Amino acid sequence: FMKELRPENIEDIIAGVALYRPGPYGFHSEVYKGKRNPGLITYDCPEIKPILENTYGCIVYQEQVMQIVRDLAGYSMGRSDLVRRAMSKKKASVMEKERQNFVYGNEEEGIPGCIAKGIDEATANHIYDEMIDFAKYAFNKSHAACYAVVAYQTAYLRCYYPAEFFAALMTSFMDNQGKTAEYIDVVKSFGIKILPPDVNSAEIGFSVSDGAIRYGLSAVKGVGRSAALQIINERKLHGPFKDFEDFVMRVTDKGINRRAIEYFVQAGGTDSMKGNRREKIAMTPMIIDSKAKEKVNSMAGQMTLADLLGEDNKEAAEFRITMPKLTEFTKGELLQFEKEALGFYLSGHPLDEFSDAIKANVSASSFDFRRDPESGNVNLRNKQRVTIGGIITEVKTKITSRQQKQMAFVQLEDMVGTVEVIVFPNVFEIKKSLLTEDRKVFIYGYVDGTGDGDSKLIADNIYSFEEAPKELWLQFESKESFLDLQQKVDRVIYEHQGSDFVSIYLRKEKAVKNLDRNQAVHVNDALLKEFEHLIGEKNVKVTYKVLKKVQN
Repeated sequence: FMKELRPENIEDIIAGVALYRPGPYGFHSEVYKGKRNPGLITYDCPEIKPILENTYGCIVYQEQVMQIVRDLAGYSMGRSDLVRRAMSKKKASVMEKERQNFVYGNEEEGIPGCIAKGIDEATANHIYDEMIDFAKYAFNKSHAACYAVVAYQTAYLRCYYPAEFFAALMTSFMDNQGKTAEYIDVVKSFGIKILPPDVNSAEIGFSVSDGAIRYGLSAVKGVGRSAALQIINERKLHGPFKDFEDFVMRVTDKGINRRAIEYFVQAGGTDSMKGNRREKIAMTPMIIDSKAKEKVNSMAGQMTLADLLGEDNKEAAEFRITMPKLTEFTKGELLQFEKEALGFYLSGHPLDEFSDAIKANVSASSFDFRRDPESGNVNLRNKQRVTIGGIITEVKTKITSRQQKQMAFVQLEDMVGTVEVIVFPNVFEIKKSLLTEDRKVFIYGYVDGTGDGDSKLIADNIYSFEEAPKELWLQFESKESFLDLQQKVDRVIYEHQGSDFVSIYLRKEKAVKNLDRNQAVHVNDALLKEFEHLIGEKNVKVTYKVLKKVQN
C-alpha cells in the first residue's frame, strides 16, 4: 500500500495510516490519482483548498470535517466537535439534521451557514454529501499521526541502523524462539552476521559488535537474566576470562552449574578461547571437581597452590588442568548442539546445502502457519495449497477408528521453525517409506486453519529431496576445450546415467548446448567430484527445478 502511495513527507504517511483500514480502503485510489497528477485535483470552492491540500483534495480525517464546517459555515470550535462526534459514531439522523445548519445557517445558535458566507446552495450540499460519505470511514488525524511517527522512526532505524534495530527487536522477543528464529532469517538476508553469545563480550540481550549482531547471554538455555548479569559483573570486576578453565573456575562461584556451562560451549560462547567444543565439554567436570576440592581445602584453612605461588606464577601454571586432545564434533553434531542450547541453529543449518532446491519448490515456511497471538491471524488461507520442505523430526502413527487404517502426524522442521503435517491413510500407504525421522522431504498439500492454534498442513503428496529434478551445468573456456575433454565427459555421464539433464556452457562463444535425454545423469556427490576433478570446482554447478505437485 505505502509503495503505491510513495510517501514523500510525514503528512503522506499519516494519510496512508488513516486510509489503510477496511472501511476507507476503497477511497485510496482518489488519493493516489491526486498525488501522482496534481492537475486532476479539483476543489468545490476556494475556501476548501487549504483544508484538503495535504490530502490531495480528499477528506481523510475527522479534523478536516471540523475545519470545513468552521471555515465554510462559521461553526464554533465546540459545535464543530459535535459534528465530528456524530460522524465518528455514524449517527446518520444527527448528521442529516445538521445539513440545514451547514447550508442555510442557524441564527439562534450563531451559525451563519455557507450561503451567508458566499458559497452557493448546490456547492454547499455537495460538500456536505462528501462529508456524509466520509462518515463511513471517519478517522482522527491525531491517532493516525502517532502511528505514522512510530512507522517513520522504525523505517529510518531499519534503513540506516539495521544491526541496532534488529538487535533491539530480537531482545524484545528473546523469550519467543519462533519470532527470534524468524528475525535471524531476516537479518541474514540483509547480510548481517549473527555472532555467538561470547562470554567475554556478549551482553544480557542482543547487542551490536562491528556491524554484526551478538547473541545475548540470557537467551542461552539454562542461563537466564540473573546468571547472565552475574557473568557480566564478574567481567567488569575482575577483567575478561583468560581461558576456559578461568571462566569455569570463576562462574561456578556465581551459581552457574555444569549444564549451563556446557550450553555456553554448545552455543559457541567459548569459541574465542583455546580448544574445540568437544575438548571443553570433556574438560568441564574436571575443572568443577578441582574447584570443589579447592573450596573444601579453603574451608579447612588450607592454602591452595595459587595462594602459595600466585595465579600468574609459571610453576603454578604447570599444575593447571590439561585440556584433553580430542577431535571436534562433526558439523551436524555442532549444529544439533547449537539448537539444543539456543532453540535453533546459529552458525548454519542442516538444510543450507539444499537452499537452491528449497527456493525452487517451497511456497510457504513454518512461520506462515503460526497464529499471531495478538491479532489471531495466520498468513495462509484455510484450504490454500502450498509446498513446504524440511527435516522430519517426529512421526506419530495412529490407526483410524472407522477404517482401521494407519495414518501419521508429522513434525517438519524448516529454516525458521516447525509445522505439523497430517498424513491421512490414502497418502500414508503410498509414502510411508519416506516418513522417518531425519528424512529431508517436500510435502505438498492444503492448509487446515480451522482450529484455534497454529494452522496445519494436510498432505496430498510427499517427495524426498533426492526426487527434486536437477540440472547439471558444465562450463568450458571454449568449444575447443570442450572437444578436447568430450570423451572423458561422455564416459562420466555414461557411468552415472539418470534423469537429471546436463547443459554445457562455452564461455568464449557464450553458447549453451543442452544434452539429449539419453545423456541425462543421476546427480550425486560421486558424479560431482569426478567433474570437479576433470574441469575444476568453479566450472560445475547444480540447479534445481520445480517438482510436479501430483495429488494422490
